[in-house]
Amino acid sequence: MSVNIADTILSKSKDGYHSDIAGKWGYVAGMALTALSRLSDWAQDTAYQEFVKRHIDLFISEDGFIGGEYALEDYNLDHINMGKNLLRLWRETGVGKYKKAAQLLAVQLTGQPRTEEGGYWHKKIYPFQMWLDGLYMSSPFMAEYAATFGEERWFDEAARQLLLAERYTRNPETGLLHHAWDESREQRWCDAAIGRSRHVWGRAMGWYAMAVVDSLEHFPLNHPQRGQVMGIFERMAQAVWKVQDAGSGVWYQVMDCNAREGNYLEASGSCMLTYALAKGIRLGYLSGLPQSAVERAYAGVLTQFVTMDGEGVHLHGICHGAGLGGAKYRDGSYAYYLSEAVVSDVLMGIAPLLLASTEMERLWGKQGAKV
Repeated sequence: MSVNIADTILSKSKDGYHSDIAGKWGYVAGMALTALSRLSDWAQDTAYQEFVKRHIDLFISEDGFIGGEYALEDYNLDHINMGKNLLRLWRETGVGKYKKAAQLLAVQLTGQPRTEEGGYWHKKIYPFQMWLDGLYMSSPFMAEYAATFGEERWFDEAARQLLLAERYTRNPETGLLHHAWDESREQRWCDAAIGRSRHVWGRAMGWYAMAVVDSLEHFPLNHPQRGQVMGIFERMAQAVWKVQDAGSGVWYQVMDCNAREGNYLEASGSCMLTYALAKGIRLGYLSGLPQSAVERAYAGVLTQFVTMDGEGVHLHGICHGAGLGGAKYRDGSYAYYLSEAVVSDVLMGIAPLLLASTEMERLWGKQGAKV
């Protein structure tokens, strides 16, 4: 399945370039390239990593400048996600432009505006706000950057961001993490008493789950906060398992409102959670979650959302996008999360599907099962 998904992505390219990846320096494109890079290793097919390099090279000049509308001064965590691909390219090629571009992103993170306790604002235009989305964009990059260049302070920073976000977005009654937190308590989308947004958005939970497991992969065994990060991953996994839909095995768009009128089973968040939990089991980070729960989730993804035809693999039931605040104000209400368009075959869903499929195959392959 993983190869079929990747080949479907590549089939949408023209002259070797995919318009949704080559168009701009963006976080969805970064996730898609990361997924293809992971598959390149699993499938032992260099064509996928060559595709990654070809697209990254569109943006990186010989002096390490990042094009494609990237601007350090935007202090936008979404802009960090594409940079994960720079680190592998530097390790494999030794070409200086990849290192310089990665270092530029580290400069951005050094100056990223913060909450009083040091939590990164999601973007400069969203002051005092931590969003779960931003944890995936930045923490795994920092952890891999630390491992690649031996700069251990970035392990500390990655852990700090993960722990702070969990502290302020976690609902103690459900164990689930709400979409965001506003330190200032000024935004209409938050609870004015505590600053936490009102609902648990499925894809935001997916972003955070992937952030934790992808960061842990790079942490040294003796890092003093590794155990804490593993602990929050374990209890988050338990909370996610409890709200897994009994019938389908997947998750709802608004995870703290299962089966409420209008709520629907959503593909991208379900794929992200499947990936993160499967990887957590494979790498030994999760001990209390049965593998059957993840296998049921993946089977549900394939049954509920995936179709195949002569054009390849299709994914349906994808929330096109959701956020908070902004010029066209998004109030974080239940009605808001249901108002966003539901689409098919966009990379926002296809990339997590590729990540989940590759990770499930790796999990089964490690156990000697038929893939």
